[in-house]
Amino acid sequence: MSGERALQDKTTDIALRIIRLVESLPAGAVGNVVGHQVLRSGTSIGANYRAAARAKSKADMLNKFKIVEEEADETLYWLDLLVKSNTVPENRLKPLMDDVEQVIALTVASIKTLRANQAS
Repeated sequence: MSGERALQDKTTDIALRIIRLVESLPAGAVGNVVGHQVLRSGTSIGANYRAAARAKSKADMLNKFKIVEEEADETLYWLDLLVKSNTVPENRLKPLMDDVEQVIALTVASIKTLRANQAS
């Protein structure tokens, strides 16, 4: 399996885990508001990664990868907020947060490579 396909599968897996998480959040303001935010950002990671894979140019790809990085970072923020607000136990979210951090690291590496290739 190619690295691109593996990352695409990982982002899809993250989105599915986010969907299940949001469905399990307690009813109320925190569950509704934070749930909506993490659902939006967490499912956007994969959608934007797929868009980057079909970019029309290197500049377009770079911009889409930046969006992937931003959405993944925002997702981490909302997941961390769920932990710090004692809404969800940290041990339940740690594997998901680790996977999102891995996507960020791989995306940042791709951005750096694209920028280096543009400069040469």
